[in-house]
This record gives sequence, structure tokens and C-alpha cells, in this order.
Amino acid sequence: METVSSSPLATSATCRLASDADELAAHYAVRRRVFVDDQALFEGSDEDKRDRVPGTLHVVGLSDGEVAGAVRLYPVDDAGLWKGDRLAVLPEARVRRLGALLVRFAVATAGERGGHTMVAQIQLPNVRFFEHLGWSTDGPPAPYHGVMHQPMAIPLVPTP
Repeated sequence: METVSSSPLATSATCRLASDADELAAHYAVRRRVFVDDQALFEGSDEDKRDRVPGTLHVVGLSDGEVAGAVRLYPVDDAGLWKGDRLAVLPEARVRRLGALLVRFAVATAGERGGHTMVAQIQLPNVRFFEHLGWSTDGPPAPYHGVMHQPMAIPLVPTP
């Protein structure tokens, strides 16, 4: 997957797979700040066994050359179902459309790898944002770590 960039007039934001140990550490640091420090969804760390499973991809979003966003994606099965989760953008970078770039990058990457559908659990205040990016609801909301989340899905376009 090539790096995805926003319009040069809008911002200097890009996304790519974490390329080394430093970028992976920065990916985890963004997630920790958002999910542990800011939202208190997890204690200490949001890292789990999924982070260590081969095939799990860790994406970084860069704003002005600094890691300011993260998303994780992975295949759920061998039939082409993918899951995206742990989308996190530092508050100071949210005005730069980095979240949308990260979501689009994850969707494109899963499609390039043969996926047919991506699913995610979305915090309720963010559902409209995902709908604007082409996602649809996929079942009733349910609690996840004490916060209501909406299951959502998007069809993927595999690249030949």
C-alpha cells in the first residue's frame, strides 16, 4: 500500500504502515494517550494479543511529519473479512482530517490484500463520521469496555 496523503492545501498529513520499531512504538503511544489517558477505556495499556498476531497491520498517521494517529487492521478469516479497530487521533491533529485518511487507508489496504468486507465497532458519537466515509450500520449497538459501540461494515474493492 502506498502512502495516502491529503490535499497539499488542506494539510501535510499522510498514512502508512508502521515501518520500524520507532513508528510502532509511536503507534502504541497514540493509542495509549487516546484510549487510556483521554477516554479511560483501558487501564495502563490498550495493547492485546491481537497486536502480536501475524497478519495484524499497524498504521500510523503523520501530521507535519510526526505520528499523530493510529489504526489497526487484520483479517478475521480466510474468506476476506477484515476488521479495523483502535482508530486514534491525537486531539491536536483532529482538524487535519487525519482520522478520515486513516480509515480510507485501512479500507484500501484490506481491499488490496483480497478483503471483501471490513467491519468495525464504532463509538456512537463517531457513527455519522463513518457513514460519510461509506460505512453502514451492521447490527444493534452494544457495550464495549463500558461504552456503547455501533457495529459497522464497508464493502472492499479488491485490487487486481
